[in-house]
Amino acid sequence: MRSVTYSMNVSLDGYIVGPDGDFAWAAPDAEVFRFWIDEIRQVGVHLMGRRLYETMLYWETADQDPSLDAADREWTALWKPLPKVVFSTTLSEVQGNARLASGGVAEEIERLRAEPGEGDIAIGGATLAAEAAASGLIDEYQIVVHPVLVGGGTPFFPRDERRVDLELVETRTFSSRFVYLRYRVAR
Repeated sequence: MRSVTYSMNVSLDGYIVGPDGDFAWAAPDAEVFRFWIDEIRQVGVHLMGRRLYETMLYWETADQDPSLDAADREWTALWKPLPKVVFSTTLSEVQGNARLASGGVAEEIERLRAEPGEGDIAIGGATLAAEAAASGLIDEYQIVVHPVLVGGGTPFFPRDERRVDLELVETRTFSSRFVYLRYRVAR
């Protein structure tokens, strides 16, 4: 069965976006960006909410920019063909290799798990991940912790989530002071 993984950059105090909506602090350096490039290779489909979809739209046409460096070109080559499912109540259409979700997150995950396919089912976005977590559908949490305190904003973990026991699977400290943590849900 395909694993469901929630992974994002997070501040040390647990936020993916600061109180003012800013997440410039989460821009990865070259070493962390290389890590994310390698991670996206394991993904078979990416689920995301409207805000993350709109943020990531840049990568649908980024390869047309002649000034793009090699790492950005590699990311774009992996991101563009990746199937994406967008959850939105306001969008009527999406671009690239994306489709609007036809059901709730639980229904989409169960349908994707039942289909033949390789690679993880990745979830990006705290709101969508919170809904999946409430249904017990997340198998792994992958976090790149940035050495910054933002003091509030959108938390990585939902504040009303039930207790979930986790097993530490992997850690990695980058030379730039970022730390990667990978936890599997204990079942």
